Amino acid sequence: MNILVTGGRGLLGEAIFNNAVEEKLYSNYKFIFVDSSHADLTNMEETKKLFNSMKPDYVIHLAADVGGLYKNMTNKVNMLERNLLINYNVVKCCHDFKVKKLVSCLSTCIFPDNIKYPINETQLHNGPPHYSNNAYAYAKRMLEIHSKAYNEQYNDKFICVIPTNIYGKYDNFSIQNGHVIPALIHKCYKAKQMNKPFIVCGSGKPLRQFIYSIDTAKLIMWTLLEYDKLDPIILSVPEKDEVSIEYVATLIAKEFNYENQLKFDWEYPDGQYKKTVDNSKINNYLPDFNFTTIENGIKQTIKWFITNYEEARL
Repeated sequence: MNILVTGGRGLLGEAIFNNAVEEKLYSNYKFIFVDSSHADLTNMEETKKLFNSMKPDYVIHLAADVGGLYKNMTNKVNMLERNLLINYNVVKCCHDFKVKKLVSCLSTCIFPDNIKYPINETQLHNGPPHYSNNAYAYAKRMLEIHSKAYNEQYNDKFICVIPTNIYGKYDNFSIQNGHVIPALIHKCYKAKQMNKPFIVCGSGKPLRQFIYSIDTAKLIMWTLLEYDKLDPIILSVPEKDEVSIEYVATLIAKEFNYENQLKFDWEYPDGQYKKTVDNSKINNYLPDFNFTTIENGIKQTIKWFITNYEEARL
């Protein structure tokens, strides 16, 4: 049985490789990890060739054009168009090539802005997303609609997982375009090198739930092989583990022994204040799942970043 993983060299792809292949947990399956060097998934002909050559039985669709708050705000056309093309081509090829099951990755940032918290899976389309990432959000929402349409018309097993903010080894640590944790890790690293203040854009007050990449990989594999429903499912730490950006920045500064240089620049926008999600659905299925703490996850991520700085995505 072949499992094709798009976006296979990114944060989650590497986590699945680490969990599934290096740990030899799924010996009955052959994993095929692909990235943009194998095919341009915005191009239908290249996507078809990829599926024809790999002949996947299952697909984990992680490939996307992603970034942090400022990339979402300043590159809306690319974020919309590239993600629409990637998702359309992959979903259609999964149907045309008779893939047994497709698991696609969404994000909790695509939920409506004005909504009652905590957010659950049924609220995905109950209003517009936050303006700061609406282009990316609508592209991802269409992926869920596209999957559901194939479920209803053709009985295809196409489902979507909705992870909260993922971080970990092999992330994109770009200060300009990375997500908050990897960008802050790189920023603190550089600030200490140059003996300058570690400046965090914004007030630090917004709240987020963060999930370690290895935990997400385990839950995605469970979804692929065990979850027998077609409804989307949120992958998140519990609401009680929600933390502020200030807390995260402080943890990072402590790991670098640079707390005395931590400062917040209130002139920058904060983005959405909170996106609190309800993880009761996954908790009902896996009540004993042991999530990595934010403290340990950040410690492990920084250790990897320092050791692999020359090869990391910056």
